[in-house]
Amino acid sequence: MPKDPSIQSVLIIGSGPIIIGQACEFDYSGSQASRSLREEGIRVTLINDNPATIMTDPVTADKVYLLPLTVESIVQVLEEQEIDAVLPTMGGQTALNLAIEAGKQGVWEKYNIRLIGVDLNAIELTENREAFRQHMIDIGLSVAPSRIANSFLEGKEAAQEIGFPLVIRPSYTLGGTGGGFVHREEQFDAALRRGLSMSPTHEVLVEKAVLGWKEFELELLRDSKDNVVIICTVENLDPMGIHTGDSITVAPAMTLSDTAYQQMRDEAILAMRSLGNFAGGCNIQFAIDPETEKLIVIEINPRVSRSSALASKATGYPIAKIAAKLAIGYSLDELKNQITKTTSAYFEPTLDYVIVKMPRWDFEKFQGSDHQLGLQMKSVGEVMAIGRTFMEALQKACQSLENNRMGLGADMKEWIRTADILERLEKPSEDRIFRVKDALRLGVPEKTIHKLTRIDPWFIRQIKTLVKMEQRLMRYNVPEDIEEGFFRELKEAGYSDAQIAWLMRVEEQEVARQRKKMGIRRTYKMVDTCAAEFEAQTPYFYSTFDKENESIPTDKKKIIVLGSGPNRIGQGIEFDYCCVHGLIAIKEAGYESIMINCNPETVSTDFDMADKLYFEPVFWEHLEEVLELEKPEGVIVQLGGQTALKLAQRLHEQGYKIIGTDFPSMDLAEDRGAFSNLLKEMDIPYPDYGVARDADEALAVARRTGYPVLVRPSYVLGGQRMRIVINDAELERHVLSIFKHLPGNRVLIDHFLERAKEAEIDAICDGDEVHIMGIMEHIEPAGIHSGDSSAVLPTYSLSVEAVNTMVEYTEKLAKALNIKGLINIQFAIKDNKVYVIEANPRASRTTPFIAKAYQVPYLNIATKVMMGTHKLKDFDIKPRPGGFAIKVPVFSFEKFPNVDKNLGPEMKSTGEAIRYIRDLSDPFFRELDRQRYMYLTR
Repeated sequence: MPKDPSIQSVLIIGSGPIIIGQACEFDYSGSQASRSLREEGIRVTLINDNPATIMTDPVTADKVYLLPLTVESIVQVLEEQEIDAVLPTMGGQTALNLAIEAGKQGVWEKYNIRLIGVDLNAIELTENREAFRQHMIDIGLSVAPSRIANSFLEGKEAAQEIGFPLVIRPSYTLGGTGGGFVHREEQFDAALRRGLSMSPTHEVLVEKAVLGWKEFELELLRDSKDNVVIICTVENLDPMGIHTGDSITVAPAMTLSDTAYQQMRDEAILAMRSLGNFAGGCNIQFAIDPETEKLIVIEINPRVSRSSALASKATGYPIAKIAAKLAIGYSLDELKNQITKTTSAYFEPTLDYVIVKMPRWDFEKFQGSDHQLGLQMKSVGEVMAIGRTFMEALQKACQSLENNRMGLGADMKEWIRTADILERLEKPSEDRIFRVKDALRLGVPEKTIHKLTRIDPWFIRQIKTLVKMEQRLMRYNVPEDIEEGFFRELKEAGYSDAQIAWLMRVEEQEVARQRKKMGIRRTYKMVDTCAAEFEAQTPYFYSTFDKENESIPTDKKKIIVLGSGPNRIGQGIEFDYCCVHGLIAIKEAGYESIMINCNPETVSTDFDMADKLYFEPVFWEHLEEVLELEKPEGVIVQLGGQTALKLAQRLHEQGYKIIGTDFPSMDLAEDRGAFSNLLKEMDIPYPDYGVARDADEALAVARRTGYPVLVRPSYVLGGQRMRIVINDAELERHVLSIFKHLPGNRVLIDHFLERAKEAEIDAICDGDEVHIMGIMEHIEPAGIHSGDSSAVLPTYSLSVEAVNTMVEYTEKLAKALNIKGLINIQFAIKDNKVYVIEANPRASRTTPFIAKAYQVPYLNIATKVMMGTHKLKDFDIKPRPGGFAIKVPVFSFEKFPNVDKNLGPEMKSTGEAIRYIRDLSDPFFRELDRQRYMYLTR
């Protein structure tokens, strides 16, 4: 049926701040849904309190409310806007819970609002573990034996009835929070109490654990005519027992028999059709016994899920975009495939490539945390890689992780003690896939590895193939000795030049030179949803070593934007926001925009955001070949955080133009020692400091500057391994730890200014003029990482003299550093004296917050300034006046119950929210200021 003409205005509910288990994949879904509805002439209003996302930017919706996600806020929106319907399926569990609560309070009925794209009864059914179990049985599908428990006694009875091993699943929690496996009876009591306490309804499902079974996910869409299309089948490389968000996943499914696959499809369609009356997305998870192929249903999410973004990027099929159109009445056969433009949206995608998703963890930020993976999701981000084979995609995924891996091993980080490796295989943690490779390299039998890990033997054999290739490679002495056929075989298996160089003990440049001499270069293939069966126009590409290249460069002037890679603590979605605005500005300036990134959760990797998308690792070898093919005017590195910035030196050395601030100026600001020398020359105060290359030098610096001192490595992200120490013993211990984990690094030691206030400025400089975007004052004192501190815009307690001094120093430094584009400068203020702590010559975590608070398109302006197409005087910049905006950090400590929750120089927050207040008498601000007082009086 055609679009429902009664729906003229839709409210989309967002997912709120980024937390573990609900990250920027919902920013992607919400943004795509909003664009989809606006294409239909529908006015879109959006509510979300996350300032870091493109979803809450004016370019995304007609009206954006940066309000707390509460029923009171929903009522405010409905009072102020004429809303016909609400779409709550694009904001994860947060949006659904809010929609349910508003419904219970009669809000939707009072304002005559329709809920579209969802059936609340279906949500309730799938969230209620016992009702869901019974429903699956009623429609003839199998589930694991289980019982609901609402009390400790009921839980004990359930365990006795079902038997161990068990899994405890709390009802109505996110990312597996509170869940876990219980292998033995003596572990059960504590696990049961934790599960009951974490469930908001004090309810858990006690279920038979199907440990070692294989796990699969299907992403589906359904329309109002009950048509169902299966978009993607995803196989978890890790077996049941590890949260799917923490598992390496592969698409299409690699190890399913056709019989099991067809049964899974049939059961998925049956299950979705049985869940009430709704049109939209659905995610279904299955477990399959590897011996008998018995199939059971694990869970169903009758909404756009965390995996929908991955499935969209894996197939090229824009799930959220189509789901939004289905929600307003269209049927699948009425909609066009967004990629081919000719086939129907009812046409299921076909993949002629393999994708591998790998999670990204940040355990080092949570000292004392349990690294073992299980039912509770612990990863903070993910990457996706595309290749012609599983081996190629797996290696490219490893190269994308931003953890200094050159691929799957063969990169100086292998383990050599068999006992340690076997223990790691049995107790899965973030590096298990690398330990599988190490075990095979040391001769551990494939059967032993399968027994310890329960990873399907097919995947183990694939990794064994890599080991055999490396053994063959090590017979050669120099790259010139390798015959062309074998060299090509290595590259087709995903090996980087750096890996080959390490195995041969030669320089990477020697390998690259010989490879190019042989004509072994990357070609680029289109992601077209149909395995080239139909002609497609999408500019979405991945690299491989095929003969035919499908990415044909245009003769337009073009600029490449480097993305920020996987989300992690210290570098999150705020940099994707910056990249998206950069792409928009490049197009507006008349250039072709090209995006390189590997994060499937983000808007920057949407197939139609840039003029051309390369879904590739932000990794030098991959970047270089895109540069050689496209020959751009230059590369923007200021928008992609530290990921992009650390490639600036290679770009500079290879003669590629960096758009905006040049590399020598960036390097001067990033090298904390050189930067302090610049401050000294300019007579700008800074904390006394020194640079150390060993523990003795560190002790000498500390004795000169005086304790306490702030100890930190150079060139790190999110305050990694920063500590405040107060004596020689602490200093020596921490410096040795830095050198152990970051070999070759230098340690910077600053005198720590106790009880100082902290503030920061974001600014744009065009080479002649400096515009101050915003001045923020931190509520917590100096010593708390800026990402973990609440901040107020504009300042609220600093003197006029101090603020003027900060502005003066910013203008001087922007010009001294030859900044062309963005700069962020952080200050400490003690006894009204202003000290400069650091300068970041790039977009910062706070840039989107300031843009949202003042409602000024600062990233668009900054990009055009970087490109040199505009000067600051060309823009009429008028910040929104009145009141205060507060940035409030959000943490995910519940995932790591045993970690130190005290805040310090190393960042721990996973996201942030924004709050507006009219004046400083607001109770919200007064509570934050009270917390500041508590820090100062500790």
